[in-house]
Amino acid sequence: MKQTRFNVLVLNNISPKGLKRLPEANYDVVDSIDDPDVILLRSHNLHELAPGKALKAVGRAGAGVNNIPVERLSALGIPVFNTPGANANAVKELVVAGLMMACRNLAEAWSYTRALEGSVDEVARQVEAGKKKFAGTELPDKTIGIVGLGAIGRSVAEICLMLGMEVVGYDPMLTVEGAWSLSSRVRRARSLADLLSRSDYVSFHVPLNDSTRGMLNEDSIGALKHGSTVLNFARSEIVDTAAVLQALDAGRAARFVSDFPTPELIRHDKVITLPHLGASTREAEENCAMMVVDQVRDYLENGNIRNTVNFPEVVMPRGSPYRLVVANSNVPNMLGQISTTMAEAGLNIHDMINQSRGPLAYTVVDTDSAIPDHVVDRLMSIEGVLRARLI
Repeated sequence: MKQTRFNVLVLNNISPKGLKRLPEANYDVVDSIDDPDVILLRSHNLHELAPGKALKAVGRAGAGVNNIPVERLSALGIPVFNTPGANANAVKELVVAGLMMACRNLAEAWSYTRALEGSVDEVARQVEAGKKKFAGTELPDKTIGIVGLGAIGRSVAEICLMLGMEVVGYDPMLTVEGAWSLSSRVRRARSLADLLSRSDYVSFHVPLNDSTRGMLNEDSIGALKHGSTVLNFARSEIVDTAAVLQALDAGRAARFVSDFPTPELIRHDKVITLPHLGASTREAEENCAMMVVDQVRDYLENGNIRNTVNFPEVVMPRGSPYRLVVANSNVPNMLGQISTTMAEAGLNIHDMINQSRGPLAYTVVDTDSAIPDHVVDRLMSIEGVLRARLI
């Protein structure tokens, strides 16, 4: 029997503009429950989570999912949704602010003027001295290297081109869709070292995983163009702080702008740190909340999957009121066993779609007649089937 009411556990402050998209007739939104159908969160650490039997989906109102046990949830057939691009404008604006602060010495200039004392004439003399002391450079014709060309990286590339900068990009995981969305004026770097050697500014926009942790480190930073500025508005661990500080002290790097303050960074005179402001705008929080809620609703109510970090994208229009979805290991003959099980139950398949992504596969099936509960039980008994659900 298909479920018509769902318990949604909210673990962080999710914008009400998003939560209001969950109809009260079908959803109970709570901040405490032992076994929810859905978990919505932002930064809450889920790694100690013991998923209950009811849990069907986890939704992250943001892009990064390093606070979520993705592999453990994948093994249970539970998709992890995120919201790539929903906060792209907020991060893009902050990157531009970081560029301006660095090239025009704005942070130091502001601190200088806030400390001025004396008469009007005395302050005026100090202001004139400050003009020389904090003279900066302009951005046009400078080269920025963008590491990671997802929604945020592409957005940063676009605004930098509008500012008159040359843009070099590096992303070995760039998708075909991403490439189509990228300006033809963005030049391709053959490697991270190639990008670092060509760039006056370097901005990181990659997710945190095993391949990106410490991406800029003691070895790779050796390729950095002399006098470059490094910006990190992605994740703290992508940049090796000790390596950057050493480059700053040696004069190889001119500035470091980071959204992730650490004790080592906050006192260094060549470092500008901000308190993780990347997506901290009302608009970004609302966009992320609305996007993740819509995706989770579509999954619960229609079985469609958009923007998960572990499952393939599968979207099939409803061709029948009777729908079954199956998550399984991506191994041979799974689709055959699913089809056989349904045929043995006398069910005629109206439409079907099957897609895979890495170790996981996902199938959506519409039938011409109601699907008995025992079909789900039979499917769950097949080795490799992780989750089967009537919708």
